[in-house]
Amino acid sequence: MKLFTQQMPTSFNLFLFGDTHVGTILFDREAFGQFLETVTQPFEGIKACHNYLVDHGDAIEAIAIDDKRYDSRLVTDPRGSPFEQAADYINLLRPVRKQIVCRLKGNHEHTLLKFGNLAEYISKELGVPYGTYTSKITYTDHTGGLIFKHHAMHGKKAIRSNADDPKRRRTNMELILKRQLRHKAGDALLMSKAHTHRLLVCEPNSELYLTDNGAKVEQNYTHSHRAAGYIHPDHRWYASTGSFYKIYADDEDGYAERAEYDPLENGYVCCLIRNRQLEKVIPVVLGG
Repeated sequence: MKLFTQQMPTSFNLFLFGDTHVGTILFDREAFGQFLETVTQPFEGIKACHNYLVDHGDAIEAIAIDDKRYDSRLVTDPRGSPFEQAADYINLLRPVRKQIVCRLKGNHEHTLLKFGNLAEYISKELGVPYGTYTSKITYTDHTGGLIFKHHAMHGKKAIRSNADDPKRRRTNMELILKRQLRHKAGDALLMSKAHTHRLLVCEPNSELYLTDNGAKVEQNYTHSHRAAGYIHPDHRWYASTGSFYKIYADDEDGYAERAEYDPLENGYVCCLIRNRQLEKVIPVVLGG
């Protein structure tokens, strides 16, 4: 795990993304282009220079020829080797490199660690902080005052639900996301992971409780406004950052399709921070 402190303006947008999988024909290059265009323009009333990014890993497909998932039909040409994939990804990210807070390593890059750390290499080539598999980022204002802490990881565990009702299925998956992350950092207001390719946001929840002042009963709500110290798991934001990987491709089949994975929404997550407060975390769906 890497610990970072990042000075921010009092109001900014924080884009969380990952699982681009550059190097396969299943990489949604068009959707990723839309994403890159968005972060270089004003968004939700905030100017472009105050858009920041955290890359959650699996930047490249990085499946070697001796991997059981390797399929020559799905490798893009001429960017077939992991090093060529890395070069492609670096070129894609270069225009927004100054907006990147940090980059994480995903499991796809990790499988090729015997050849070198491609995730770290990409970060160095872009000139951005390398965050290993997990990073904890402390966002501060210009005075050094704490805005909030962010626990970001690539992740490993799947998020699935077999419930018949779609609302219950989504709620179940949000609760699974929360359960997987809640003990990783007790003082992080924002907790995010990638790997699952799911686009999910689990919002903080407040509950009503009663007290009395000695004369009458009063109602209150549980909520944590403290920027520092322990934050109850129910008062945090949780996000699964989506992907830019298409399960289904025209005229070809990939390992995800053969594994009977259900279709997933491609996209990313954006956090809206206004006047030092994390006001909202929104999933953004891309593609048709």
